Amino acid sequence: MRFPQNRTRRDNDDERILPLINVVFLLLIFFMLTGHLAASDPFAIEPAKSVSEGLDSPQDLLILISADGRTALDGIEMDEETVVATAAERLKKMSPAGTPALRLKVDGGADATHIVRLMQRLRKAGFQKLKLLTVPKAL
Repeated sequence: MRFPQNRTRRDNDDERILPLINVVFLLLIFFMLTGHLAASDPFAIEPAKSVSEGLDSPQDLLILISADGRTALDGIEMDEETVVATAAERLKKMSPAGTPALRLKVDGGADATHIVRLMQRLRKAGFQKLKLLTVPKAL
């Protein structure tokens, strides 16, 4: 059996690796465009430890409370009055069927009486579901 002798062998290794490089760059561009980076909190929070677990909904509002009493709503730092007013406005805009839960991410060193007062104000504003976020307790 004879094969045609017209075939020339490529001596250049760069020509063989170029398609691989193109694929890698296309994947890199794809993941850069479709990737989602989470916004960081405006101040550091060290949540309390707990043994309970819960699931979050994407509609839930997130209130951050630092150890020194600073507050933020969905990553935007503001005073407590503004947080309650803004959360109440957002609640009014949503349909009753899609009522969001309010997630409270509180620093473990924050004053508990301050947190309870804020939770009572949020309940008066119309929120029925309040979730206190914690970190799992190490066994």
